[in-house]
Amino acid sequence: MISLKRYSNNAGEWDRFVSTANNGTMFHTRKFLGYHPSDRFQDHSLVFMKKGKPISIFPAAEVLEDNTRWLVSHPGASVGSLVVQENLAFADALVMVEQLVSYANKNGFDGIRLTQPPTIYSKRLSHYIDFALLQNGFSYVKREISSVLFLENSITENLAKFKSTHRTAVRKAEKSGVEIKLSDDFAAFYEILKKNLSIRHDVSPTHTLDELVYLKELFPNKIHLFGAFMENKMVAGVVNFAVTDNVVLAFYISHDENYQENRPINLLFYKIFEWAINEKFLVFDFGIFTVNEEPNMGLARFKENFGASGQFRDTLAIRL
Repeated sequence: MISLKRYSNNAGEWDRFVSTANNGTMFHTRKFLGYHPSDRFQDHSLVFMKKGKPISIFPAAEVLEDNTRWLVSHPGASVGSLVVQENLAFADALVMVEQLVSYANKNGFDGIRLTQPPTIYSKRLSHYIDFALLQNGFSYVKREISSVLFLENSITENLAKFKSTHRTAVRKAEKSGVEIKLSDDFAAFYEILKKNLSIRHDVSPTHTLDELVYLKELFPNKIHLFGAFMENKMVAGVVNFAVTDNVVLAFYISHDENYQENRPINLLFYKIFEWAINEKFLVFDFGIFTVNEEPNMGLARFKENFGASGQFRDTLAIRL
């Protein structure tokens, strides 16, 4: 018998479950979700219990959109949905989604929306939750494509995956004097990022500088800024999140366009792949190159030229 209850501030138990789950990521932890100001979201996370023990958790918040009350998993994270054990049974997946829908109905929600972690984030490949969602009336709201690179045993093997133009760009950056190193100068990177996003997309970064620095303090071993420098000036950077033990996600990528001809981004990724291989990661996730299913073809080609391929990052919803 599976029961469902609302989360009640047991962060330690919650995060321990995420750490051993099949598809848990740093985005699912209370440690990550808790960085948001307390008044930003009205938490409505759920825990599924079986024989007195949690078998799934559902990080969520109440969101009001056009007078419609949604249960969203999770508005403050890149991915959400049900976090499950590695040995999840098909029957349990069906029951849990049935209970989720019933709970939302009983508690006056008008709908449920969630974003599934890409399959590469799972220890064991399973589509039980996807099937259960569709079986219970959920449908796809959007299917974004994320570029993923499967890391080889050595940087030499990964370099062989690069298109010739990218290999040439790496050599050009090295000859230009571009130096790659880990950095804590988030302020310098943030200026590059903010300027770039404003010029290209007329938007601001997802996080404020203070939030980004705070996240680094919370996850000192999971969040890393790699900077590209010329004459001690940062000209490009990538902020990586180690979202699981096997997967690194490039959360922010940006460069100073005045130095584009020096190809700092190409050398940055080459060095990041080398670091990731040494740290025993298996997959590098470049992030999505589609927005509301509209592809950025140039960005897609840029990532493909490193040897990347595409994976769905699916958002599903149901109106009640």
